[in-house]
Amino acid sequence: MSVNKDLKLSAILIRWYNEHKRNLPWRNTSDPYLIWLSEVILQQTRVEQGYSYFNKLVKTFPTVDLLADAEEDDVLKLWEGLGYYSRARNLHAAAKTITNEYAGIFPRHYKDVLRLKGIGEYTAAAIVSFAYNQPYAVVDGNVYRVLSRVFAIEEPIDSSGGKKVFAQLAQLLLDESNPGLHNQAIMEFGALQCVPVSPKCDSCPAQDMCAAYSRNEINLFPKKAGKQKSRNRYFHYLDIRDGDYMFLHKRTQKDIWQNLYELPLIETTSEMPVEELSRTDDFRNMFTNSKILRLKYVKEVKHVLSHQVIYAAFYQVDVSGMEPKGCIKIKIEDVDLYPVSRLVHKYLEIR
Repeated sequence: MSVNKDLKLSAILIRWYNEHKRNLPWRNTSDPYLIWLSEVILQQTRVEQGYSYFNKLVKTFPTVDLLADAEEDDVLKLWEGLGYYSRARNLHAAAKTITNEYAGIFPRHYKDVLRLKGIGEYTAAAIVSFAYNQPYAVVDGNVYRVLSRVFAIEEPIDSSGGKKVFAQLAQLLLDESNPGLHNQAIMEFGALQCVPVSPKCDSCPAQDMCAAYSRNEINLFPKKAGKQKSRNRYFHYLDIRDGDYMFLHKRTQKDIWQNLYELPLIETTSEMPVEELSRTDDFRNMFTNSKILRLKYVKEVKHVLSHQVIYAAFYQVDVSGMEPKGCIKIKIEDVDLYPVSRLVHKYLEIR
């Protein structure tokens, strides 16, 4: 595919953007810290959902040094319900780096921004172009979709070769006199106009230059090589109550929900009824020094994550005199003080 340096598409998108853009708080600032917060929140998150989290984080941590000085549990608690918690951990770690290595001043150079934990090429390009108007093109899902349709690009967006093609094309089409505005425009165009399903082709200002539209093949783009296989996991959560107390366990292993709290958990390789679960060594070892007064099935939940599906069964266990290893004992009324996964949070809401 050969494309000459032509700013026609950029001009079309910018005109459209100036007329149709959403009024979002992170667009009314050139503060790199606020832009960074918004970009991290909006990874894997819809704007409608991320809006309130952005406001909470900015209110609680208005400056990068306040975020750096916070306890990780406090950051995770604010993030609770947003998912992909590694984003919050990386955000906290990067804030510490900015404070320790850059005297609390957000770095200006693309390579320095790219070094920060949790920041990839897209996020770094977004920050330096929006905050400093530097000429780095963004390539996110919206940009992939717009460019793949306009130029009918056959290379899969989830292949290394395809990613290279799109990155080069995005940079070639960038209006280097106004890169921040160009980047905002093409992403917003993909989010509102050139949407994944039923795009608004009839009112599209780029219709005349869209190769996929001229072929009546809009729904065939962007191309994908294939999805990663998903695996099933089987979680058995034990809501252990001892009078006015309950127990929580902190996930410290490098897995989903790292450093979040959860109910004591037994994971099995397949579905397992509670009668069989209670006969396993894991179950017996958990209750070695305690008396089980009642074991009651509560509910089962299917929780879908990227590349894995959690089948979670919840049980309430009433005990007497229990001190389970690896758990903390808390007042039941204090459970809301601890950051937990959305899966566990949904259960606790009904208990």
